Amino acid sequence: MDLLGSFTALQIAVALGAALGASFVRGLTGFGMAILLVPILALALPPVEAVVLGNCLSVLIGLTEARTLVREAERSAWVIAGIVVLTTPLGLWALSVTSADIARLIIALIAFSAFIAILLPRRGSAVPGRLVTGGVGVLSGLMTGYAGMPGPPVVPYYAGRELPRITIKASMLLIFTIAGAAGLAGATWLGILRWELGLFALVMLPVIIAGNRMGSAVSGRISDPAWRTCVGLVLGGAALGALLRLM
Repeated sequence: MDLLGSFTALQIAVALGAALGASFVRGLTGFGMAILLVPILALALPPVEAVVLGNCLSVLIGLTEARTLVREAERSAWVIAGIVVLTTPLGLWALSVTSADIARLIIALIAFSAFIAILLPRRGSAVPGRLVTGGVGVLSGLMTGYAGMPGPPVVPYYAGRELPRITIKASMLLIFTIAGAAGLAGATWLGILRWELGLFALVMLPVIIAGNRMGSAVSGRISDPAWRTCVGLVLGGAALGALLRLM
């Protein structure tokens, strides 16, 4: 049976189950929704559609928190987000012309490097230099277009510093929201954004909001060391999953 155009009941069930778990992690850590959700969606949908759907969901959930994100984010988040907007179309173009094996290799390498970076000693609260900040923006934009995952370069940039948790989460989520919008703009430009994907995202949105709120409630009850441990575990799991897919 087909629902929502070309999506079957099984595809919708897989997507909703994955959305609940991935959005819980987002609320808990401030990232991880795309890292966890897109690979699962790609089991039920074509990879390009999984990436576009992930971007739709990132924008929708981000808009529900827009005031908080704008108020609490570090100024560097706007710089990184601006670079992401410029480089996301390049990632989408690269996805359209390269093989799945090359994509898996790049994603695995970036995910693993992000996990290693989060294990390094924290670097204080000072904003890194322009070269580092620009590099994070470029990598995040390419990852947004290529895999719908802007997080691996961004998470160590913020979580690896001595910043208030609310600043870390707001900065990352602001970037991810803008990255999702850039991904949708690029998908529209390339002609791969179907209206069914937007409708599918709206169907999934209540589940995403519920999971995100549950994760946020848990995040507010745990200590900072425990929260940072959760961040490391999610990045480590993402790196392991990427390496296993590569193998």
